[in-house]
Amino acid sequence: MKKTLLALLAASSMLVPAIPAAAQNATPAAAAIQSEGEKLRALFHASDEANLKRNPLSALFRGDMRYADQFGDYLSDAYLKGEADAARADIAALDAIDRAKLNATDQVAYDVFKADTDRTIRSFDPQLVALNIVRPIDHFTGIHVQYPTLASGQSVAPFKTVADYENNLKRHKGYIAYLDAAITRFKQGQKSGVVQSKLTIENVIGQLDTQIAQGVEGSTFYGPVKSFPEGISAADQARLKAEYAATIRDGIIPAYTRLRDYLRNDYLPVAHDGLGLSHMKGGDIVYRSQIEQLTTLPLDPAEVHQLGLREVARIKSEMEAIKTKVGFKGTLKEFFDFIRTDKQFQPASAEALVEGYQAIGKKVDERIRTLFAVLPKTPLEIRPVEPYREKNASGGSYTQGAPDGSRPGIFYFNTYDLPSRSTPGMETLYLHEGAPGHHFQISLAQENEALPAFMRFGGNTAFVEGWALYAETLWKELGMETDPYQRFGGLNDEMLRAMRLVVDTGIHAKGWTRDQSIQYMLDNSAQGRTDATSEVERYAAWPGQALAYKIGQLKFSELRARAEKALGDRFDIREFHEQVLSTGALPMTVLEAKIDRWIASKKG
Repeated sequence: MKKTLLALLAASSMLVPAIPAAAQNATPAAAAIQSEGEKLRALFHASDEANLKRNPLSALFRGDMRYADQFGDYLSDAYLKGEADAARADIAALDAIDRAKLNATDQVAYDVFKADTDRTIRSFDPQLVALNIVRPIDHFTGIHVQYPTLASGQSVAPFKTVADYENNLKRHKGYIAYLDAAITRFKQGQKSGVVQSKLTIENVIGQLDTQIAQGVEGSTFYGPVKSFPEGISAADQARLKAEYAATIRDGIIPAYTRLRDYLRNDYLPVAHDGLGLSHMKGGDIVYRSQIEQLTTLPLDPAEVHQLGLREVARIKSEMEAIKTKVGFKGTLKEFFDFIRTDKQFQPASAEALVEGYQAIGKKVDERIRTLFAVLPKTPLEIRPVEPYREKNASGGSYTQGAPDGSRPGIFYFNTYDLPSRSTPGMETLYLHEGAPGHHFQISLAQENEALPAFMRFGGNTAFVEGWALYAETLWKELGMETDPYQRFGGLNDEMLRAMRLVVDTGIHAKGWTRDQSIQYMLDNSAQGRTDATSEVERYAAWPGQALAYKIGQLKFSELRARAEKALGDRFDIREFHEQVLSTGALPMTVLEAKIDRWIASKKG
């Protein structure tokens, strides 16, 4: 899910903190009268409160404004120690609760909390920390890519009052400090021999150059003061404009320049020439850890690679059937080129894409209740990716709305290099990023106030992305992809996720090059070179994340097939989906156990 959350903060949100002192010092008499369920919920609440205090931007994303004037400290030794100590303290507190005395829902919460916290503890192994902390920024998940959107006035941070504007300025101070701390961490990596790839650093330098070139009033950071809501006086408006300009001119741009110059002059010459972790000192250790963190399963890279090859072969055979159906006489590779280059498949304009996605949304809405009993209250909005980040952004993404529905979820589509964008696949992209994909899964979890906060707002990539890919498989039941080219687009997107199993492991475990990886994707799909290049560079920056999509989807599909077979006529797809989505994003092992219990209860 990442989907547009700060990658660093998304990782931080999985770290489960220690119980505050007030909770730890409860009197024996008070503890004695608590049931095990009450103890569990007290632990969750205390843990979440401490987590938000340590990770203030996570609170901001949730609409919690108590720490809105803070950016957070994410690179210091003290922060890392605090996160690790918090996770160990939480496990100790959890172990003191008798799981057998909890009700079924609380047992699920217990299992999720334990699985997540155990993975967090493993991620703080000193060897892993030493390998990860010295690579604080990359071109895909780096905070320099994500934070400007947060501060733009067009994202989750509110700009309704003078205090909101001033809080944003205060957060900028922490952001500037982060950029300088990143230089210190990069220098440590130079000394230890643990460095990023040249490709990643060249991309980061280009991104910094782009933002520096915006100047002051053209800066994304200047966006909030280009217009003001009612109630802010002319004097405050003038003052805030001056303060925003000064912060950008004297703070942010110089910090960007320091980081850019250091990376270009000192770091780039020692960055490694290879693409993936297989070329980095300790890369094999990092990759296996990343796979477990992102899929929630301890998978072997070689086995994942072979699974990907099998899935690619299966999907290719279905593509051949579509090629035959539309009467194309050439090879499948020639059919890919036809889809990529024929003008009938190129969007006429960005506006045409907006209209197309809006029409798709209306069509999905007409049939969605046949598959889902519970729909999100949060509205869904469609927007193009902002120009400053479109070059390195993926073809589509999702940003969650506010839990109370006051801010919509946003489906972003990319219009960069418009002729390279292909209209086949628009329907499947909407199913994945919008409804019933990310928008349903994330919104329903956030809106469910009966869940503890870590289940409403936390999660794991295998569930979040696996669900979104599973949502694509609902195309027929939703009346989508009746046009064979849109069906081909659906297969092409599924092929992308299958290729990810091959290419991600190829890059990080087998030493594949950038050109080799791009060519594999071009040879096995109709994806354009621009998208294939962006995908490959994304995998290089975020090892293991791309595996979670297909791994998760295969588990969802497996569990649905298991339930259909076991229950026969008693199987209700709407009830199955409610079981899957009603408790937030579960680790795969916890999800499987929950569905197995549901099947058993239905069989009586």
